[in-house]
Amino acid sequence: MNNDVTYGYITACQVCGSTPLSTVLSLGHQAPVHAHLTKDKLHQAETLYPLNLCRCNKCGLMQLDYIVDPKIIFYPEYPYFSGMTNMLINDFRALRDTLITNYGLKSGDLVVDIGSNDGTLLKGFKEKGMRVLGVEPTNVGKVAIANGIPTIQEFFNKTTAEKIASQYGRAKAITATNMFAHVDKPIKLATGIADILADDGIFVSESQYLADMIKKTALDTIYHEHLRYYSLKPLQILIESANMSVVDAEYIEAAGGSIRVYAKKGSHPLSERAQQMLDEEEKMGILDGRAFENFETKINKAKQNLLTLILDCKKSGSRIVGIGAPGRSNTLLGYTHIDNTLLDYAVEKKGSPKIGLFTPGTHIPIIDEEKLFTDQPEYGLLLSWHIADELTKKLRALGFRGKFIVPLPEAKILEI
Repeated sequence: MNNDVTYGYITACQVCGSTPLSTVLSLGHQAPVHAHLTKDKLHQAETLYPLNLCRCNKCGLMQLDYIVDPKIIFYPEYPYFSGMTNMLINDFRALRDTLITNYGLKSGDLVVDIGSNDGTLLKGFKEKGMRVLGVEPTNVGKVAIANGIPTIQEFFNKTTAEKIASQYGRAKAITATNMFAHVDKPIKLATGIADILADDGIFVSESQYLADMIKKTALDTIYHEHLRYYSLKPLQILIESANMSVVDAEYIEAAGGSIRVYAKKGSHPLSERAQQMLDEEEKMGILDGRAFENFETKINKAKQNLLTLILDCKKSGSRIVGIGAPGRSNTLLGYTHIDNTLLDYAVEKKGSPKIGLFTPGTHIPIIDEEKLFTDQPEYGLLLSWHIADELTKKLRALGFRGKFIVPLPEAKILEI
């Protein structure tokens, strides 16, 4: 593998360096999912990038074959805040409690969160008297600092690791939640983490789980920010490249279905539940590739079924709006060509930085959620379908009377 590649087209596996990569699914050329537009930019050209899901035939890692310049993906204004999602907040608190109970974290220990966003995860550790430090390169890091969470506003690399080790010491716990698949040169990333981890420390990563993506036909988890799509075996190979070993792994509900992996320095046995996860992946055909034989067919069918349902509703004269405007939904909208001719608008909670902007590629206006209750459109397309239960209950309680459309894994109108 050419380790000098920072962005652009790649032909070798990001973890084991093997060639060639086999294309499993092509979603065409798409805009970066966070490249929202202001009104004055609607008539300007948009840059699109290849979005192809590929598989390494040696280690089984699923990955993109094109890496977009991270300065385009994460700058100038990154519109995602961890603290706006209740499910994530609950997940972070549960992780904190697990590390205290099972791995002996205590007051005074240093906890480092890489890709710390607005500091929501670290806030929970700080409440227990631990020293905390975030690493967050985007503008969102300023929010964390304003909220009392010390944050280094840089991409994590060897220089950053050296700075942390010299100024703060080594960490008893390092977390990387929903970012471990976002950074190129993953072996250098894992090595940098090992460099600042205490000898008796614990490293925890959370990434959207490949097995769930397959089961749920979750094509909206595929976008340029996610360079890799993890199952447990490739994660083991990556962790071991940094002289660490996976000691445990579990499935969690966060982000629509994620794999949480615990690793320590040196050689350690694998837990029983992690071994069970490996066995299940093997049964599914993830390790030998059988799981992907009909994946593109399933994705295309999901696209056709959703479009048919949306068009049928529009033909009847109904209004349809998007509920939620998460970045991941822009892959779904772009691939299915559901644009501003089909959705009148999309709504976000008050305070969202996306309000007043337009979705990339499809140009759907994003407005305050209050409009949903005054306008009462006939249908709401749940673009945050992975938290449908939470959303539908909340919106019903607030007074929305329309019907809900769930786009995936099977397009349908909810009878609630």
